[in-house]
Amino acid sequence: MRWLILCLCLYTLPALAVEPDEMLADPVLEARAQVLDEKIRCVKCRSEVIASSNADWASDARVVVRELIADGKTDDEVLDFFVARYGEYVLMTPQTSGSNVLLWLAGPLMLMVGGWLAVIYLRRRAGADPDTELVLSEAEQARLDEIMKQ
Repeated sequence: MRWLILCLCLYTLPALAVEPDEMLADPVLEARAQVLDEKIRCVKCRSEVIASSNADWASDARVVVRELIADGKTDDEVLDFFVARYGEYVLMTPQTSGSNVLLWLAGPLMLMVGGWLAVIYLRRRAGADPDTELVLSEAEQARLDEIMKQ
C-alpha cells in the first residue's frame, strides 16, 4: 500500500512543475504550450523536459513558450526560437535532417553490417573441414609423444 501511495505521489510531481501564474487563460493555447513543454529539453537538467523540471531556466523557458504562443507564433516558430538560441540539443527529439541523418542511420547500419559479418563467419566456420584443422604435423606429433611419455 505504501508503494502505491509513493508511486502516485511521484506520478503527480511533473504536473506541479508548471506554476499557476505561468499558465495561459485560454485553455486551447495552454494545451499547445503544454505539448511544446514536452518537446523542449531543460538545458540545466539535461534529461528532463521543461514541463517536469523545477529548474529556474525551465521555469523561464515555460514563460517564454507561453509568451510566444500568446504573440501568435506557431509551434514550429517556438521550437525554432529555442533551437536558434540553444542549438538542436534543446529538442527532446532531434530533427532528421542534415548531418543528423547520419546519426539516425548509424545504429541500423551498424546492426546490419554486424549481422552480415556474423553470417559470413558462421558460414565459413560451418564449411571448414574439421579433420584438417586437427591434424598435427610430424614434428608436432613427435613433440606431443615426447611430452606424453614424461
